[in-house]
Amino acid sequence: MTLPVFKSAGYVLIHTPDMIIQNGSTTSTERVTNPDSEFLKVVGDHIRSYEEVVNYLPNQVYIGNMRPEELNNYELPWFDKECKGERKGKFGEIVPQDEFIAAIKICDSFELVELSEEFIESVKTKFEENYPHLAESFANVKPSNIEEHKHLIDEHKAEGLYMDGKLVGLVKQAHDVDVNLSAHTMFENLVSKASAVLCADYMFQTHDNITKDEIDYVIECSEEACGDVNQRGGGNFAKAIAEKVGLNNASGSDTRGFCAAPIHSFIQAAALVEAGVYDNVLVVAGGSTAKLGMNAKDHVKKDYPVLEDVVGTFAVVISKNDGVSPIIKTHVTGKHTVGTGSSPQAVMTSLVTNCLNKDNLKITDVDTYSVEMQNPDITVPAGAGNVPEANYKMIAALGVKGGDLQRTDIPTFATTYGLPGWAPTQGHIPSGAPYVGFCIEDLTTGDKNRAMFIGKGSLFLGRLTNLFDGVSFIAERNPGEEAEESGVSREEIKKLIGESLKELATNMLAE
Repeated sequence: MTLPVFKSAGYVLIHTPDMIIQNGSTTSTERVTNPDSEFLKVVGDHIRSYEEVVNYLPNQVYIGNMRPEELNNYELPWFDKECKGERKGKFGEIVPQDEFIAAIKICDSFELVELSEEFIESVKTKFEENYPHLAESFANVKPSNIEEHKHLIDEHKAEGLYMDGKLVGLVKQAHDVDVNLSAHTMFENLVSKASAVLCADYMFQTHDNITKDEIDYVIECSEEACGDVNQRGGGNFAKAIAEKVGLNNASGSDTRGFCAAPIHSFIQAAALVEAGVYDNVLVVAGGSTAKLGMNAKDHVKKDYPVLEDVVGTFAVVISKNDGVSPIIKTHVTGKHTVGTGSSPQAVMTSLVTNCLNKDNLKITDVDTYSVEMQNPDITVPAGAGNVPEANYKMIAALGVKGGDLQRTDIPTFATTYGLPGWAPTQGHIPSGAPYVGFCIEDLTTGDKNRAMFIGKGSLFLGRLTNLFDGVSFIAERNPGEEAEESGVSREEIKKLIGESLKELATNMLAE
């Protein structure tokens, strides 16, 4: 068995200003319950431009143009701090809405998406410039007379696609009566698929240490579900994404666990690689339109811009040991069991202390803890507090209880062992995963040796249990032994079998 490693990571954000208004759960619900509300009248005035989104500090961290620690140099709020950002970063890019709508169309396998001729012409050149390898797919898109089909939106048989408030396309329902294939559901699922495709595609275009043909398996871990009336969550996002990205040698499946799903998926991928089932596994997640503008009412009330204005995605490749990349220690994991309990102390003990005890480690033996890396610029004005900071305080308290830290260390624990949050509140996206790109650097060319990844999920949201969920694992600097084997190698096994058969044959002839 070979130790699994973090091989590559990619991160893409997609600016979706019109989707906040048209498709976010907060605005959609408000239109139904209180169509004349003051919030709906003014929310449009609080939407940021693409340039403002690119120049936003946490977004530049997300795509790798800044280190997370640099955010500590700025006081909250961050949205009004000057920053000259770039569209592209070493981990990913920030995609404008019009190019994303074009991507949704080329990810449409059942002719459900229609776009106006005017819109196609307006985005064609941009799309060709930024995605030359996908340009042929978009060149074959046939325009539609959107005005003729506009009635489908009023009849709830289609979901509109808008640019600057103007209808430029629509997503049609995939079935007349099946709510699992409704226009709204198909829109959400196509957004999740297309955003994941752009992220995985960017990673493969910009990383030369892994090729598309080398990917054996894909695990998709967003919070959406695809299926029909007979199996509404049957899947498979993973294989749909693999098909469009061109991962011709891959199979795949979906993993769901609310916000904890990415960490579950990393552990699953690592286990598959360590067992020798697959050599290279891609863990990928598209974003969620429902969470766009989720806290918009609080942001508007405080005269903030609507900060939940991007669809977030990530793509991470876990491979067999290359002797360089950070190793994932599958035997050093933590889990929130059914019997753990739901108190914050019980949850963090199960995920942190119990995990560390498996390798006789102290809390201070970990250089960086990657927890729920939610951007506090979004959560603090919404009354949810600083989520990463709260997690670090709980870990520090466990350290004091276990004798690893002094009480006086608690105030500085977050800056010493933690990171400020920078990820958009897209549910699963902030949960540990945003740090993988930086972790690969920190545990190879950097000065760190060990990191812990923690994911927590609110299973009670599904109304089937009141339980929380959570998993964790340790990643460490690679000792430099390529294809390090644990136990007996396959070659040794073959040799032993051969010698045994030879000995058996000799004995039979002697008899």
